[in-house]
Amino acid sequence: MPVVYKIVPDTLWQQARQAGVFNGAAIDLTDGFIHFSTAKQARETAARYFAGQAGLLLVAVDGDALGEQLVFEPSRGGDLFPHLYAPLPLSAVIWEKPLPVGTDGAHVFPEMPE
Repeated sequence: MPVVYKIVPDTLWQQARQAGVFNGAAIDLTDGFIHFSTAKQARETAARYFAGQAGLLLVAVDGDALGEQLVFEPSRGGDLFPHLYAPLPLSAVIWEKPLPVGTDGAHVFPEMPE
């Protein structure tokens, strides 16, 4: 089971919980797919796009549960990134955990299976 990760503001995730589905953040809606990262990519994604931002969650998702709509495509540096071309059903979520900012300004990640 490939696990993919989404960094999302807590307030946006609360709206998804109420709706029962996550349609994506603003960048996802603009790009036409939901951006995910692998365990190896998540820290760089946090540093690049969410530097110093508090109030975030790290959401772990069962990639197998997303089926053919989860596509790994070349992105940053030619690395293959997971992109979901559909809304994210909350039934595919394995867990969600806070992603606090440490004293050094970097996010403190929980243990993340790959």
